[in-house]
Amino acid sequence: MVAKLTPAERKAALGELTGWRLAAHRDAIERSYKFRDFVEAFGFMTRVALLAEKADHHPEWSNVYNKVEILLTTHDADGLSARDVALAKAIDAL
Repeated sequence: MVAKLTPAERKAALGELTGWRLAAHRDAIERSYKFRDFVEAFGFMTRVALLAEKADHHPEWSNVYNKVEILLTTHDADGLSARDVALAKAIDAL
């Protein structure tokens, strides 16, 4: 089973991430992305999907035209884990 981040680990992890914030009503992190158009947004989602599949860790997300909202949480840990932080870093590297 994957372990939930401790408060100290959570604080350190958020310090390493740019643009990610704690979700208001979930034990998760979230980020919004805005692109020039739908095609660019969908291309980004495709690249994220490939990363997520390789990591076997899948985001909760939505897309409206040029905006993509991503929420990361680990269901097995019932909250935020190192897997979420690693995927957030990989997404940011795109």
